[in-house]
Amino acid sequence: MSTQAETARRGSRFARTLPVLLVRAAHPRQAVLTALAMGAAAALAGRPLREIGLVAATVLVGQAILGWDNDLVDRERDARHGTPGKPVAAGLLEAGTVWFTLLCAALLVVPLSVSAGVVAAGAYLLAVGVGLLGNRLLRGGVLSWLPWAVQFALYPAYLAYGGWDGQGSDTPPTVAMTVLAALLGVCVHVLRALPGLVPDHQDGLRHLPLRIALRTGAPRLLVLASVLTGVVVVAMLVVGQAVGLT
Repeated sequence: MSTQAETARRGSRFARTLPVLLVRAAHPRQAVLTALAMGAAAALAGRPLREIGLVAATVLVGQAILGWDNDLVDRERDARHGTPGKPVAAGLLEAGTVWFTLLCAALLVVPLSVSAGVVAAGAYLLAVGVGLLGNRLLRGGVLSWLPWAVQFALYPAYLAYGGWDGQGSDTPPTVAMTVLAALLGVCVHVLRALPGLVPDHQDGLRHLPLRIALRTGAPRLLVLASVLTGVVVVAMLVVGQAVGLT
């Protein structure tokens, strides 16, 4: 028992170390999944391994920035509702520390983005900027889906124009791929909003997923959003094989 208790204490101390707390506040699951998805998209587009790695690294840093910003914006609401997995709201991580880390990551994501080319960098940094604005604007109303749609619609442009050392293509992404990416963003928005529907309703928010859930019920919305997400992903694969990214 003493050994188990000591192991538990060590695990607890490790979970409260600064690097682990920063990772937890960065929404790591969404960040890693998005980075892997973008890396896979680059691979399907025929990019060499080094470009795939550059895309994944750039997106991972950008997503971490969005995750930290989200926890900073929502820290009072998260504390009020006792949302689990929120070290800033729980007082385990100082907001100033997160801001400093976020700014350092912003200084890193700019050269990473520019490494793929100026046009590609403009598309990706604009996507990050839209995500940051989305953390503050429209998220509580019926247009909550708009920042997600715009952000995801910019990802094909980042992939289309990007290349190693800025040697990318000058051909824009296809309209079909851009529209499908925007639809995927809306689907992801709905799926991400589902776990927080109850506190959002208590706080008087009326974003699109909550409005739909009030009519259909959360379980049915989960099934619907999951199916639609799968359909959009399959459609993107089909379009990618038929006409390509650009």
